[in-house]
Order: sequence, then structure tokens, then C-alpha cells
Amino acid sequence: MASFASIRDDLGKLILRVTVAGLMLFHGVHKLGHGISGIVANVDAKGLPHVFAYGVYIGEVIAPLFVIAGFYTRPAALVITFNMIVATALSHAAQVFSLGAAGQWAIELQLLYGLGGVAIALLGPGRFSASRGRTKCD
Repeated sequence: MASFASIRDDLGKLILRVTVAGLMLFHGVHKLGHGISGIVANVDAKGLPHVFAYGVYIGEVIAPLFVIAGFYTRPAALVITFNMIVATALSHAAQVFSLGAAGQWAIELQLLYGLGGVAIALLGPGRFSASRGRTKCD
């Protein structure tokens, strides 16, 4: 039988996974419904091939679903982090040294998702996951 501390740690990992990936998934579902023309324009403006814009579906739909399920959690969480690095570089670079209207760092949401992905990658999925330690990547 697992100790209370072990269950508590695994429950914390589950809450972190579902929160970070679940909230990121909302962004991806919105893009599924409304398209990614703005991202295509940003990618085009940076001189990158349009196909790069479709990576947002991997970073905001597929990877979050994997993280929520706890399947290939560590690599999927790093995909979320990479997605946020790219999003910041393409759309929020001018805001890196800015504050928002309420005094917050203008890129705090991007940072929260990105570092949330790093934390999940470092912690792993925990016991409440589809893989339950069956794969080396999790």
C-alpha cells in the first residue's frame, strides 16, 4: 500500500498535469474551430515556411491530451514548453520587457505555461496516469 506522502505527491502531479495541459487545450480547441490564419501570418512575417504554423496543433492539442492522460508525459510537456517559446518569439517578443495594465509581466501567461511544461517534464506523470511508469519517456 502506498504511503500518504506518495499519494499526495502523485495527486499533486495529476493536478499540475490537468491544470497546465487542460488550460492549454482550450487554446488549441479554439484554433481548431477558428483556424490559425494569425499564426500563419506571423510565421510568414518571420520568413518561415507556412507549414510551421501547423505545429501549433501539436503543441496545443496533441501534447496537452498526452499530458492530461499521462502518456509520454515528459516529451509531451516539453512540446508544450517549446510551443510557448515559439509563441513568445513570434507573437510576444515586444512584450518581454513590458508590464500589463494591472502591473503584471506582459508575458506571464506564456511563462506560466512554459515553465509549467518544464515542471511536468521534470516531475513526470505520477501514479495517476495512463503509463504508470511503463515507458522510459514518462
